[in-house]
Amino acid sequence: MNSIKFIGMDVHKKSITIAIADLGSRGPARSYGTINNDLSALDKFCRKMVSTASQLHFVYEAGPCGYGIYRHLSKKGFDCMVAAPSLIPKKSGDRIKNDRRDAKMLARLHRAGDLTTVYVPDCQDEAMRDLSRAREDAVIATRKAKQRLKAFLLRNGIAYSGKSRWSKAYFNWLSDIAMAHPAQQVALQEYIDTVHESIERVKRLTDQIQQLVPDWRLGPVATALQAARGVSLIVAVTFLSEMGDLSRFENPSQLMAYLGLVPSEHSSGDRIKRGGITKTGNGHARKVLVQASWAYRMKPRISRILLKRQQQVSKEVCQISWKAQLRLCTRFRRLAAMGKPKQVVVTAIARELSAFLWAIAKQMQPVV
Repeated sequence: MNSIKFIGMDVHKKSITIAIADLGSRGPARSYGTINNDLSALDKFCRKMVSTASQLHFVYEAGPCGYGIYRHLSKKGFDCMVAAPSLIPKKSGDRIKNDRRDAKMLARLHRAGDLTTVYVPDCQDEAMRDLSRAREDAVIATRKAKQRLKAFLLRNGIAYSGKSRWSKAYFNWLSDIAMAHPAQQVALQEYIDTVHESIERVKRLTDQIQQLVPDWRLGPVATALQAARGVSLIVAVTFLSEMGDLSRFENPSQLMAYLGLVPSEHSSGDRIKRGGITKTGNGHARKVLVQASWAYRMKPRISRILLKRQQQVSKEVCQISWKAQLRLCTRFRRLAAMGKPKQVVVTAIARELSAFLWAIAKQMQPVV
């Protein structure tokens, strides 16, 4: 009963393939078999293993099946790790892959301590993340619906003479269009209705985010982040729901590296070569930071909208926000004057903006 077992699980939609490695043994992990991917089958397996070992350490790869197994095992008092798939050591030349081998590899690497864990979000954080991603998907669908409508009009030689599309005047103009054939008229109306439906879906999801943020444990932090220029409610909620509590990062450099905003490097000896950003970590959070960074291309100022948002936060947070404006606006102009491409400039600004957001979050104490 003093034995310690490391249990690797290759998780799929309907099945879990299991392998076991014993602590102190240099031999390979042994295959246990396959069980159904449901909690009752997992509990049955755990009861069997508890009778043969004093400690059980579970591990499985992060994937589309989510964190349900991790939360269930943790609630039962077991140690469980969700491993980062991209950081799992793999032998070069190993061209055989199946569920049994993957489970044995996970158990063996977990015993050796060679796996890197991923951050498992809080249930409420994950719920807000699902809502923000649903809104992001709706925004993408809206953009594609608008592109299809414009392509239809272009194919039929219909051009809008006004200044701004997607305004009330533009939709009134669309309603006045009479196509030559009934089939084309139906197609046009369907394209228009799809745009309207997509826009309304984005509005509904945005309203839901606004209503749920006050009851969110990271709601006060989201409010504080909006004191920074370019960080709207959607940017703040998306960033926090994807990253979780920023206090888990000891310093801003860790946050920058996690976001994949640091330059890649391939140096050897006297040869130093740095390339584009690594783009590791969370792409959703990195995307909204880059979008927010475009606001710093203008001169530093506190607009009426920003002033209204800053009335809800402390003086220390406002000071950090102003310090960010003074530095980032100046740096944007300097890099642009050096001839750097705009996308390179805005990425550099996003990297430093993440550090200021970390500093703002540090001023807050989220309710756990």
